[in-house]
Amino acid sequence: PVFVAEVALPPGGVGQLTPDYLAPSHSGAAVAAGCDLCADGAAARRCLTCGADLCLFCCQAHRRQKKTASHAVTELENTKDCSQAGKPLFCPSHPTEELRLFCEQCDQPVCRDCVVDRHRQHPYDFTGNVIHRHGDALRELLKSTQQHMGTLEDVLGQIDDMGSAVRSRAEAVATEICLFASGYVKAIEVHRDRLLKQLEDLKVQKENLLHLQKAQLQQLLLDMRTGVGFTERLLTSGSDLEILITKGVVASRLAKLNSVAYNTHPSVDDGIQFSPQERAGQCCGYEVFGAILNKVVDPGRCTLHGEDLHSARQHQLTGFTLLCNDTTGERMGRGGEAVRVTVTHKDKRDCAVKPTVCDNGDGTYHISYSPEEPGLYAVCIYVKGQHVQGSPFTLMVKNKFREHQGVFHCCTFCSSGGQKAARCACGGTMPGGYQGCGHGHKGHPGCPHWSCCGQVKESSECLGGPPSDTSQRSLLRTVAL
Repeated sequence: PVFVAEVALPPGGVGQLTPDYLAPSHSGAAVAAGCDLCADGAAARRCLTCGADLCLFCCQAHRRQKKTASHAVTELENTKDCSQAGKPLFCPSHPTEELRLFCEQCDQPVCRDCVVDRHRQHPYDFTGNVIHRHGDALRELLKSTQQHMGTLEDVLGQIDDMGSAVRSRAEAVATEICLFASGYVKAIEVHRDRLLKQLEDLKVQKENLLHLQKAQLQQLLLDMRTGVGFTERLLTSGSDLEILITKGVVASRLAKLNSVAYNTHPSVDDGIQFSPQERAGQCCGYEVFGAILNKVVDPGRCTLHGEDLHSARQHQLTGFTLLCNDTTGERMGRGGEAVRVTVTHKDKRDCAVKPTVCDNGDGTYHISYSPEEPGLYAVCIYVKGQHVQGSPFTLMVKNKFREHQGVFHCCTFCSSGGQKAARCACGGTMPGGYQGCGHGHKGHPGCPHWSCCGQVKESSECLGGPPSDTSQRSLLRTVAL
């Protein structure tokens, strides 16, 4: 395996980078091919003290020599996969010097020459003294990395499981979609057949009514032609006596034919429409849309309803209702018609009210508006670009409802606590002071009224103008008391 890591370039350049002592070219497997002493035999054992690979002959000689007899020798099979743990490593800058020291400042192994050269005055120590501290820190990092590896392996397993679940779920949902779509298509086809059957029945019904009307009118026309032909021959070829004898029967026949009531228009129309947005209920368990509409709105039969149809108040929201009917006068029962309303001041053309049209969905439409100016307005209501019944009409907008500013009383004497000088804005007076409650002002004998304008109806609108300073002071005093 290859270990990839980013390493900062030292000040000395590429040449100062730490060599890879674990590279395969330095491994035991590479040097085990031959003996390090004789270079002829195949290496079979390794001296852990010297770090040399030995053949069997050199190994025996190595053990017989007094200087190397105590060296630890092991089978090469046990060490060929290991690094140069028992072999000395030499400094790349000083090849004859072994790396036995460790520079704490530069965080790298050094030799004795390095300490007196490039690492002068750097804190250092023997590798055997610092290996425990650095090894423990490395082991802690190794432990943390191993934990992350376990977590990553679990997450990768979960990702694989989730991928399988997603594929299975997608297949199940695809099956549901296909079942839904096939059912929906079937429901639409059934609904289509129903609509075509309704259309055929409606066409046959209208054709039968037209055939019946046609037969009746053809028979009436035939009877009239017969009567007219007989009468014309009688008048042109008959004698006076024959005319006088048969005139009664002929006149009765013609009168009876003339009195027959008949429709001057076809009894039915071609008002057949298809509305794709119309809800058509459930079909085979699915909600479907699309309906055949036989009714056609007739603007001339649409009516307006509302108490405040012709009158309104300034700055007060009011409105009325439009009821749409078909050509037979029956209520449409559905919305969606093109309704347009205009409310324009008759004297001020630039003063127009913007009404709001609310489609109730049942054939009725509520039109609401709030006029800003009093006066006469022209109101036009259009359905399909045509005036409805009663349109246009005149709307009278009155001034804003004026609230009473005074008090509703019988006299100022009573409402002011007995002050003879108190005056009422209505103009009534009380000569002589108190004469008993209920007598009223002069001009209002025994009649309760509003002190601000003299209106005798308590729930009425104030009609008085702004009072003078004197009457205002008296009025305020009267109201306060």
